[in-house]
Amino acid sequence: MSLARGSSFKAGEAARIAVTDRVCDTKCAYAPEKSSGTEERVAVQGTLALPLSPSSSSRSQIALPFSHQPVLDEAGFVPARSNAAARAWLFGQRTIEGWPDRRLLLWGGPGRGKTHLLRVWAARREAKVIEARALDAEVVKNLAAGDGPGALAIDDLSDDVLDEVALLQALNLARELGAPVLMTARQAPARWRLTVPDLQSRVRATMAVSLGPAEDVLLRRLMLRLLAERQLVVAASVVEWMLPRLPREARAVQLAVQRIDAASLSTGAAFDRAAASALIEELLENYSG
Repeated sequence: MSLARGSSFKAGEAARIAVTDRVCDTKCAYAPEKSSGTEERVAVQGTLALPLSPSSSSRSQIALPFSHQPVLDEAGFVPARSNAAARAWLFGQRTIEGWPDRRLLLWGGPGRGKTHLLRVWAARREAKVIEARALDAEVVKNLAAGDGPGALAIDDLSDDVLDEVALLQALNLARELGAPVLMTARQAPARWRLTVPDLQSRVRATMAVSLGPAEDVLLRRLMLRLLAERQLVVAASVVEWMLPRLPREARAVQLAVQRIDAASLSTGAAFDRAAASALIEELLENYSG
């Protein structure tokens, strides 16, 4: 049987689907303040939550974890002033022709949309996408096989886990092929502790564009989009109450939605103001950005 978030069950009865379908501008359904009906609800997506006993009136559930895969397509990206410069360099009129040596680096703190933009650009260019931590001599060898990549996207560069020689070889290969290279990192290149001189010169010659902290409008749209991705139904008043109390970073919004998902699945209860208050208190105690 295929289960969807919002399914409800009674002992001895067939499954029935309950759907709240008031849709906002990012396709996120808001729940009413109080849920009608007395049936227990079972939510499935990201985690499969089942009642411990069909005959039990308890709301206790067993949660079986399933990883949630974020949607990193073009339609799901949230444009804002903080990412306007990056979007202009990636998708403006000149784009790659304006990149020095056909290389561009996006950098900024976690949750600012670097990977999302890289994936959108890679899809448009049919680029080969590589996680920086997985880049090694064997990967470069495979890249060189055949005609090589028409474009290359290297995500999440970090000098503490970077194979500098492999990165230099990948950049040299792309240069030989005339393939554009898009990279992302959390820190500006000037702060990287590189030891290979040739790689240092390549990095210094790479155009670097920063993504700034998220604005309020971006954080709100991001939360609505993430709730919609997980098919989480949360009252509009609860969303509006939470946003100004969260750290003003996209990463904090992402963590909050993850915790809403986990809380909803573990308790089976509606996510209300009291639950939101407890979630924010717990998140702020452990949040490190």
